[in-house]
Amino acid sequence: MGHGTPDNMNWAGLLQNLLLLVQLKQIICGSLRFSVPEEQEPGTLAGSLSKHFPPPYQLLTQEYLWMDKNTGNFYTTEHKMDREALCPKETKAEECILLHNAIVRPSGDLIQFPVIIEDINDNAPHFENSEIHLRVSEDATVGTSFPLDDQAKDRDAGLNGELRYHLEDSNGVFSLKVEEDGHLIMLVVETAMDRETQDQYQMALVATDCGTDPLSATATLIVTVTDVNDNCPSFSSDSPRNVTIPGDSPKNMLVAQVRATDPDSGPNAVITYSLSPRVSERAKKLFSLDSLTGHIRLTQDLQSDNSEELVLKVLASGRHCPPADTQVIVSVLPKAKQELTIKIGFIVEHQNETVVLPENQPPTALAVLELEGDSSFNSSSLAIEGEVPFTLSPQNGKYLLSTSKPLDYEMKRQHHIFLVVHRKSDEVSVMVPPRHVIRVLVADVNDNAPHFLQSHYQLEVGENNDPGMSLLQVSASDADSGYNGRVTYGLDKHSSTIFNIDPVTGQLSVSASLDREQQGVHKLTVFARDSGSPPLESSATVSIRVLDQNDNAPVFLTPHFIFFIPENVRPFVQVGRVGVTDADEGENGNTELHVVNSSGPFVVDNTQGTLRTTTNLDRETEDRYELYLLASDHGHPVALTSTARVTIFVEDINDNRPKVILPSSNSSCLTVSPSAMAGTMVTKIYAIDEDSGLNSEITYSIVAPEPVQNSSPFQVDSRSGNIVLGQQLLQKDLGMHHLFIVVRDGGKPIPLYSTVWVNLLVNDTMEPCHLNRAPTWTGTPDLFRTPSSAPICEIETPRYDMILVAGLIAMLVSTCLFVVTVVLYVKLRRRSLQQNKRAHVEENEIPLRLKAKYYSDD
Repeated sequence: MGHGTPDNMNWAGLLQNLLLLVQLKQIICGSLRFSVPEEQEPGTLAGSLSKHFPPPYQLLTQEYLWMDKNTGNFYTTEHKMDREALCPKETKAEECILLHNAIVRPSGDLIQFPVIIEDINDNAPHFENSEIHLRVSEDATVGTSFPLDDQAKDRDAGLNGELRYHLEDSNGVFSLKVEEDGHLIMLVVETAMDRETQDQYQMALVATDCGTDPLSATATLIVTVTDVNDNCPSFSSDSPRNVTIPGDSPKNMLVAQVRATDPDSGPNAVITYSLSPRVSERAKKLFSLDSLTGHIRLTQDLQSDNSEELVLKVLASGRHCPPADTQVIVSVLPKAKQELTIKIGFIVEHQNETVVLPENQPPTALAVLELEGDSSFNSSSLAIEGEVPFTLSPQNGKYLLSTSKPLDYEMKRQHHIFLVVHRKSDEVSVMVPPRHVIRVLVADVNDNAPHFLQSHYQLEVGENNDPGMSLLQVSASDADSGYNGRVTYGLDKHSSTIFNIDPVTGQLSVSASLDREQQGVHKLTVFARDSGSPPLESSATVSIRVLDQNDNAPVFLTPHFIFFIPENVRPFVQVGRVGVTDADEGENGNTELHVVNSSGPFVVDNTQGTLRTTTNLDRETEDRYELYLLASDHGHPVALTSTARVTIFVEDINDNRPKVILPSSNSSCLTVSPSAMAGTMVTKIYAIDEDSGLNSEITYSIVAPEPVQNSSPFQVDSRSGNIVLGQQLLQKDLGMHHLFIVVRDGGKPIPLYSTVWVNLLVNDTMEPCHLNRAPTWTGTPDLFRTPSSAPICEIETPRYDMILVAGLIAMLVSTCLFVVTVVLYVKLRRRSLQQNKRAHVEENEIPLRLKAKYYSDD
């Protein structure tokens, strides 16, 4: 038993190795092969190992393929397989194989399998050169073939890389013949060619592969036809046949030129000229022929008094051609009779007796003239015919021709000087020359600056124009000619860059929209400059007035005006100035203000630009007003508007006296126990003031002489109005105490006040206290002074028996009044809190009054 297990394990290992060998044999024998077309999209199924091996599966390299470990399927990755890049050295007949390694089975066996990358037609044919040149002789016979070395290449394999060729635009002159399985391309001549008719052919050589979706490439095939000597020289019809020369012609004078042509080119077209051996000896003696140019010249001076004809036979020879011939007949005339001639020696430059003279030159010598002939005619003279600005001055038998004044090109551009001979001898018959003409051309000088038709241009342009709008065209003329009179236009360098002028036409334009509010008038300086050297220029001014459009709404100085005004002002008093502006002009900028969305007592004074009241104001009724102002211009076609917010705070004036709430009556009375401790609050005075600020700050004081105040056991707190027992009550303090209280506000410069009697009865019995009538103040009415300076008051004390009854009644009434007063106070307090809360919601805080009449919260 102990030795059986190893034996079993050995048999299992041997069996496993045997199966592995079988599978390797399948792989080697080619049963495990996969094929994948190149350039597949990612995720394309390329094959599966599931039919050959059990799972799991793992592909070792996943550059081009990845494998599902459960199914054994392998797919293409993002990295596409390019057969031409993976197998660049393989021939088109060989397969492109990639070997992949994978681990299969639970035992983790390593296998290797090939993947064949199949070719697709993804490469077009390609010519190395876009032009193919071939030289063909014009005498090439029909059917002659010429190999084309520049062939197209295709990187694909199989039919995708197999190429077919054809010609386009050959017009039947050439065709293609492909041999040796497409590796040899021959150009075949289909028709006879003549270089003299057409020396070059251009066509398209198209290479197309044999793929399912064939791709092609094109190269330009240029065939140059080379020349052969298939033409001979011939004389042209314009070659001279008859020539006449005078009998006194000088040596080397050109008599004639013969010209022959040969349609061939290069050495085949070389022509050599020669005289025929049949030419007479006199002709050979008088004339020479240039073998290359065909020029016939005299070899000596002629002095012939008789006429004669000489016949020259000229031969034109070419390579391998019989010579062509032509005949030139030269007629020699006898010498002319003796004649009088005018010899002209020009001082200035001339051409064909035409002188070019710049204008504005001082009197200038042009030429020296001389009469030539027999000495018997020395008495003849030379003169100028007509009136011209030239003079002819005799000097030692000669004549000096010069200008008599500066010439002006703008007046006359050319002059003709007619020279005539005046004869004074009739002894000998002579030929008098006709009048001789010397032509003088006046050359223009840049002596005129351009001239504007107007020195000042004015125009009006509405603002907000379209960019590129043409404004006007200026024009300047120049009396000079040529470049001296060619005018170009420009603007001064300080001109705004939005203005442009066409340098040729003078058309002025603006490249941007004009804004009158930024600039109402534009002044430009336009220059006109000629092209002379040095150039001359002139200038003109252009004034452009920009017309207003209603393109600006009224603008308030601030979007929120805040004013403060006392409540005691009279009606129609100025509250403040509301500033508004409009950048437009005229009616477009004329603004008018209105109060909108408000029923407050305010109106706008448009003449002053201010806000005024219409009625009396009461801060206690309304302490703040909110309104809106509407500003509208008078523009056309549509008026523009804007709004601003106005807040008016009504400032308090001390116009309300303090109002005493407690005690409610001057005849009320309160009993105080003699045993009350010092510092005990006996009662309280409560007063309110409808004003605000210092005007509503209330102080309380007892009016009495200082001795009386110092001896009184009762004191009043000036702020709270609490009446307290200032000292321990004594026997002498028993009885009625009448305290005359003055309630003042803090108004400036004179505070307002109210008075109230506080009646206190010091009594052990604590019986209700009653007064039949209120005490009477007999002191001075001037209670504004401090209590220490107030006069002594005199109080009429009522009878004691009436006091008890009156006290009880007063106490009852006081209690009722106190309850009513407390209820009223609570209601007033609640209402005041609600108003304060509403005001707090509208404005978080009341702004401090500033020195200015308004400010902006923006």
